[in-house]
Parts: sequence; C-alpha cells; structure tokens
Amino acid sequence: MESRRIKIGSRGSPLALWQANWIKEQLESQHPDIPVEIVIIKTSGDKIQDVPLAKIGGKGLFVKELEEALLRKDVDFAVHSMKDMPIKFPFALCIASVTKRENPFDALISRDNIKLNDLPKGAKVGTGSLRRISQLLHYRPDLKLIPLRGNLETRIKKLETEGLDAIILAAAGLIRMGWENKISEIISPEILLPAMGQGAVGIETRKHDVENQILLADMDDENTHLALDAERAVVARLEGGCNVPIGAFATIEGDEMILRGLVASLDGKTLYKNELKGNKVKAVALGNEMGNTLLDMGGDKIMQEIQSN
Repeated sequence: MESRRIKIGSRGSPLALWQANWIKEQLESQHPDIPVEIVIIKTSGDKIQDVPLAKIGGKGLFVKELEEALLRKDVDFAVHSMKDMPIKFPFALCIASVTKRENPFDALISRDNIKLNDLPKGAKVGTGSLRRISQLLHYRPDLKLIPLRGNLETRIKKLETEGLDAIILAAAGLIRMGWENKISEIISPEILLPAMGQGAVGIETRKHDVENQILLADMDDENTHLALDAERAVVARLEGGCNVPIGAFATIEGDEMILRGLVASLDGKTLYKNELKGNKVKAVALGNEMGNTLLDMGGDKIMQEIQSN
C-alpha cells in the first residue's frame, strides 16, 4: 500500500478544483499513507464558452476528456458535479461514490438584492439552463431570459458587464465557494425544480479497480446516492439530455423516498409535474415510473417536438 499514489482528475475551474481538493483532503485523512495529487484536465466544455451547451453536445462535454484519462489510466478517479454527468457511462467506468448533497436548489443573485417576485416587468435574467428558462417563463412570462455561460466568477461578473438585472446559479456551487452572502434568494422547488443530481458530487473510477473502489467506500452517502439513482432514472426514461427542460428531485425521510419530476416545453407554456412516493431501495423503479407518468401526461409530445427541431 505504501507505494500507491492516487491521481484525481479534475476540470480547472475554481469550483471543480474546490471539489477535487475536498475529495483529496478526505482521502488523505482516511488513508494518510497514500499520496494524493490532482491532475487538471481541460474539457471541451471549458474550451467552448460562447455557444449554448444544448447546441454543442450538452453537459457531457464537461466529462469526456476526464473519462478518456480514466480509461487510459492517466488518473485513478475523476470528480464531477453530478448534474453535469450524462446518463450513459463508458462500459468500463462507474460512479463509485456520491458524497452528501449540498443545497440542491437554484439561487437568484440580483442587483440591489431584489427577490424574484419583485423583479420589474421585462427584467433581464441570465441563465444557460433550458430547465431554468422554461420554468421561469412558465412562472413569469414577462422576464427576458439571457443565455449565460462560463464558470461561476464569469457569470457573476456578467451581472454587471451584460447589464443584467439578475442571474440564476446552483446554490451548491456558491455555498462551496464561500459566496453564500451573494445569494438574494433560494428559489423554491415549486417554482424551479432542480436538475438531476444538482448539489451532489460524484467520484468516477474504473469498474474493475476494486482497490480504488474500496478507498472510496466511506465517502459514499447512501441516501444521496439513492436519490441520484431515482433522478437519473427519470431522465433516462425520458431519454432527455441538456437540450430538454427536465427537472428531477428526490428526498428521503426514513425509508420513504419522495420523488418529484417535471418536463416542460422550451417556451414554458406547457409544463407537466408529478410527485411519487415509495421505498428508497426501489429508487430506480420509482424513477422509471415517474418517467413513464410524465410521458403519459404529455411529455412524449414535448420530447417529439424538441427532437424534431
């Protein structure tokens, strides 16, 4: 064991590096005899900043090069924001551990700390997420939604440089970076249902590297992992990706899982929501049931319309 060295692959953004260093510290605490280093890997999603994700292949562009490094055995683990993870993994890879979830909701950062309901009519709100855009247009069709890309710092700066009234970001990233004081409002899931996996950090490794998976075992939070399994099953059943406005959010109380799902049209005029309850050990089955229900409600027509464009 003394000769082992662990290499963690990470994107180079400040938030990605915070997450990778957080995992590094936990590994070093649990296994002080094993040196751990971080290897920064630039992904396609980081290189292309001026085009909406939905037009260039979706959030999978943030993980492709990391997974290639894993497959080449250049790194042992890759640390991801789980909301960026595609549904399908390369056959030889898996998510071995999911850490306890941070705040899963969306956060509003606005000029003068104005709340969402108090933004003036026609206010310009920046976000790069079709899920957020569709739900916001459904809730407040008067808002003018402005495409927003870049890391957290870049997007926060654009609040000023682009003349925006507000921007919407995942609360988890702001909290992890110590910028909770910038948040004007945590937006209720009744208004903005979170994305699959939002707030959760996952560690990907090679499926057959049993020793590496053993190293990660203590970091896995069972309830977060089960919630993630249910949410990802919803998106898998809908066959949706970054170009489809889908929300999926599971909570667990005791052994009971409460799963909420949503699919919406791009213009926000049509929105289907549902809630299901079941035993948490049947997370994937509950996610599949939610996906089927949303399709039956009319989600299938939304999917066909989006995919035909």
